[in-house]
Amino acid sequence: MSGPTPSPDPSPARYAGGAHPGAGEDEHVVGTKNRWSRVVLAYGDLVPDGWCEVRFGIAWDADETAAAAPDFALVGIDPQAQDGSSLDLDQVLGLDRTQLDPHGTWIAGPAYHPGEAAAPRAALVRVAFMLPAPAARVAVTIRSWRNTRPFVVTRPQLSQARRDALAPLPSRRRRRLGPEPVWFDHVLVPGRPLVLRGQIFAATPGEHAAHARILYRDADGTPIPPPYPGTIVLPALGAFVDLPTQQQARRFTLDLMPPPDAARVSVGFAAWDGDGRPVELIDDPEVALDDRLRLESVSGDDLLAAPAFLARLAEHLELSDAAVAAWCPPRRTVAAVPPILARARALQDGEAKAGAGVLRLAACPDWPVPETPDWTEDPFRSVPWRIAYQALTWLWPMAESPDGPERALALALSWSAGNPWGDPADGLALHPAALAQRAEVFVRLLGRAPEGEAAALVLTGEIARHGFALAEIVGQNALARSLLQLEAAAALLGVARALPALPVAAHWTGLALSGVAACIERQIRPDGSIPDPSLHRRLDLATLGRALAEGLTDHPLAATIAGRVEAAMPGLTGLLDPGGRLPPFGDTPHGVDHAAWIGRLRGRRALETDLVADRRRGPPPPPPEPAAPSGGVIVLRQDAPGRLWGHLACTYAANGSGHRDATSFVYATEGVRWIVEAGGSSLVETGAVRHHLVSAQGHNVAAPDGREPMAGEAWLAGVTALDGATAYEIGTGVHGPAYAHARLVVALHDLSGLVVLDRFATRGGPIAMEGLLHLGPDILAAIVSPRRAMAQHGRSRLAFTPIVQAGRAAGLAIVNGRNDRPGTMQGFVSQAAGALTPSSVLRYALSGTDRVCGGMMIASDTVAEGRLATLLAGRALAPILAGPES
Repeated sequence: MSGPTPSPDPSPARYAGGAHPGAGEDEHVVGTKNRWSRVVLAYGDLVPDGWCEVRFGIAWDADETAAAAPDFALVGIDPQAQDGSSLDLDQVLGLDRTQLDPHGTWIAGPAYHPGEAAAPRAALVRVAFMLPAPAARVAVTIRSWRNTRPFVVTRPQLSQARRDALAPLPSRRRRRLGPEPVWFDHVLVPGRPLVLRGQIFAATPGEHAAHARILYRDADGTPIPPPYPGTIVLPALGAFVDLPTQQQARRFTLDLMPPPDAARVSVGFAAWDGDGRPVELIDDPEVALDDRLRLESVSGDDLLAAPAFLARLAEHLELSDAAVAAWCPPRRTVAAVPPILARARALQDGEAKAGAGVLRLAACPDWPVPETPDWTEDPFRSVPWRIAYQALTWLWPMAESPDGPERALALALSWSAGNPWGDPADGLALHPAALAQRAEVFVRLLGRAPEGEAAALVLTGEIARHGFALAEIVGQNALARSLLQLEAAAALLGVARALPALPVAAHWTGLALSGVAACIERQIRPDGSIPDPSLHRRLDLATLGRALAEGLTDHPLAATIAGRVEAAMPGLTGLLDPGGRLPPFGDTPHGVDHAAWIGRLRGRRALETDLVADRRRGPPPPPPEPAAPSGGVIVLRQDAPGRLWGHLACTYAANGSGHRDATSFVYATEGVRWIVEAGGSSLVETGAVRHHLVSAQGHNVAAPDGREPMAGEAWLAGVTALDGATAYEIGTGVHGPAYAHARLVVALHDLSGLVVLDRFATRGGPIAMEGLLHLGPDILAAIVSPRRAMAQHGRSRLAFTPIVQAGRAAGLAIVNGRNDRPGTMQGFVSQAAGALTPSSVLRYALSGTDRVCGGMMIASDTVAEGRLATLLAGRALAPILAGPES
């Protein structure tokens, strides 16, 4: 086993906001000055593109009252160059984007940590993340958030896995600069400046690291010759702006003041020819209009109604009030705008039925719309419901019903009146998902509004206001690797098309198209593979891609998107189980008919027989090469005529900052879904239920020494063909550099049985392993002996036999509905609307010294048990069970 690299010593701790050194050695006290009390530790000499683990002890005050807060405190991570200059990276695997620190993750309160007391006094915190190149240092901030009493941080350490312990993992796309520029094109607002913000990294700082070439064009695309304001001109380069770096990482701001008649600008970033120093552009530059055209500046401190917003916008554009009337488009113009997000919803759910004032949102029960809503409604205490409610997508089916158009329009105007921009009735109205979908709803309603009425002016104002908000989301790249960013770009495109007379419309169109292209490039690869670990979200992305391709028929980007979506379809179809569902890994809601969804996505020609044929054909068996693309999931099916169907799916997609489910699996045989995922986490945004559903306690995984798996990678280490079976070996790094871990899955070809084994090794000392198997809520389970458990569904039975290859068995138990506190919640699966249903979880344990290897044999009959026992005793599996030499 390779093990961790030595932990680098941090630089002396820095304190702020009342934080101070503790009483003991290497102790730090963080106070209660919410968000500002913090200790900062910097670590250097790290290996880029390697996984890091930060760990420390945390001790709470006995009088702490925020024990049940899931966001009790915050660990912030600031990736830095070797000289300590911060790097503006759009993503760090394992972490979330945060407001006060570039990236980070939450520390849950005492009630969420294991221990016998209702609120343990101390716990071990472990955070893992991939340190992307070119970063070679990090600053780790441990920050107060919701704690009501000071807490103590003890012995913070950072370690990395050695490079030879890691499987190949594609690093983030890097844009290294050379003499030939990397060009970005932008559409201008006539007569207004454009602002680009970004960062340059240079391995060696210097007075001339890189430069940005500038070229303006008129409306016909003809270049406008320099000079331009704020630029230098050289005959060989044209106009440019120098970008020196006094530190390795230098943030820059380009305030571009276009010459008269300029309609577009091209900005090309390049290194100085012949310099030879590595220079890199860190992610795509942010794009913004000048300060007077920012949403905050236009709105000011006033709570503007939508028509007043248009008047204020005209003032900031230095236009007369008469311009506002020209911005209101003809209804035929608006009605012709393709509703891209609505089309994606129709592909997913089928065409929406006419609404009658009763809502069914986010898998919650029916709820009647009040006659006069105040827009603070939250009948189900559900964040997803509130987002769907504030998105107003339910207004369109109502508008299409016989008696609904006037009611839908009145409710839209009511929402506008009750939600002035600076003071929304519900803060979730500004969630990017609600914002994007609501903008499209306003566009569709405007297409039906009577010409010349005051209602049309209100809708136009709301569409414009939403456009400014969406443009800032897209331009800032804050959600660059998410479905939300793609939705925002699609909605912005619709807004720009609906209001073509608005002076910013052409700029928004260019920004939206650039945003769509960047999102597709990151999230759907040319071969159709989608890196998102959630299979449901992969289908979401493909669906929105299909809707975009249909809505961009007049743009070359449509063919690119359509080609990638088409390439993705066989892989997605091949993941369906014989019952028509995708394996439920990641944030997957309940009750989704994935087969029908894929049928709509592929077109009416894709009949059920085609889907069944594709499912039987499926993806080819994963190749033994770890680096080969395989979608991060093993899927096996059995649906031969004359037999009840079977299904096995095991995920090894890299854990990001969401679910701790690497190596989790689901299993069905004889037409019964025996082993399931807790699932349904997309319907719960926060709190104890969310914490349980995304943690290891909600998945079928194994963990050593009671340590929750962390973010990390997993890879297919090998595939071995056996007599009537196949063995899959999955290596992982999700338990940190102190453990070498692999999971072995041996599945009979007829799926009548399988064996799941985990192999853990560490350097010295005892080691204990616990594995979990979640059974469906309709499954009866019992322990029939210390070495055997049985499950029953109707007349079908399944036997569970613990297997020990190294170490010794340490117990077998069934837990059902344990709910004394969040940290010990176990024995639940999620049902509709995110509610938890008690269900049996089979817990099995092993212990040993230095190394353990064992797991569970699962068989539907004695014949399958005998076949699996013979395979385990055979020579073919012996090297895999033994593992690599320590």
